[in-house]
Amino acid sequence: MTTDTPATSRDRRREELRDFLRGRRARLAPADVGMPDAGRRRTPGLRREEVAVLAGVGVSWYTWLEQGRDIKVSGAVLDAVARALRLDAAEREHLYLLAGLNPPRAEAGPAVPITPELRRVLDAWLPRPAYVRDRHWNFVAINDAARAVFGYGDDDHNCLVSFFTNARYRAQHAAWAEAAPGVVARFRADAARYPDDPEFDRLVADLTAASPEFGELWARHEVAADAQAVKAVEHPEAGRLVFEATLLPLADRPGHSLVLHNPRPGSGTDARLERLMSRVRLVEAS
Repeated sequence: MTTDTPATSRDRRREELRDFLRGRRARLAPADVGMPDAGRRRTPGLRREEVAVLAGVGVSWYTWLEQGRDIKVSGAVLDAVARALRLDAAEREHLYLLAGLNPPRAEAGPAVPITPELRRVLDAWLPRPAYVRDRHWNFVAINDAARAVFGYGDDDHNCLVSFFTNARYRAQHAAWAEAAPGVVARFRADAARYPDDPEFDRLVADLTAASPEFGELWARHEVAADAQAVKAVEHPEAGRLVFEATLLPLADRPGHSLVLHNPRPGSGTDARLERLMSRVRLVEAS
């Protein structure tokens, strides 16, 4: 098996950058960007000189960028080129990657109702638990199985707060004390991504006042990355339920994640979960 050397990988990225920028130029006419059409053109689209003027950079520098030369680039200049070429968010991110820079983190928007398509994903996941949470770990949407399995009620609006203050959830969690440090460490890592967001400080202050356990764990300053976790629930009706929890970031909703729980193979959770949710449906139908 062959692998690319750093030089080969860099050369391929430069070729991709050249072709990408040429393609973005070719799709724009001078009229699209408010410039006069200065005579006949050998090739469609804007000239390099026109892109340089629109971006406020030197013609030679832009030419070198498009040729993939080894030049110094900054996020501010790439943003100017992106605006000049009318790049959308995905194209702007692609430009950053091809130029060898990390794309800026997308701004997380406020919690808004989920789309009908995402609602259907949650419903299709039944009888397995699933929910959508925002960057503050607020519940944006939750399916019936998550309510039935984890004991979430109408007063549960944030899964971190519920973890530490919902007595029913805590009583059912088979390894609550063992899981708590990791939960807090993952929340701290998430909060660090948004240093200017005061809502994280408010959540921490309120939860510290409500839960000494949270306050003690928060003071440790531990951080951890999101990873697949195992949740074991001692349900009062269904018995022991064991799930593998997977967190999936939602690309079209920065800061939002879809959290899916799948019965752990060999745990007998499948059958017990089916019986539990059958009883829940019967109660709802009666």
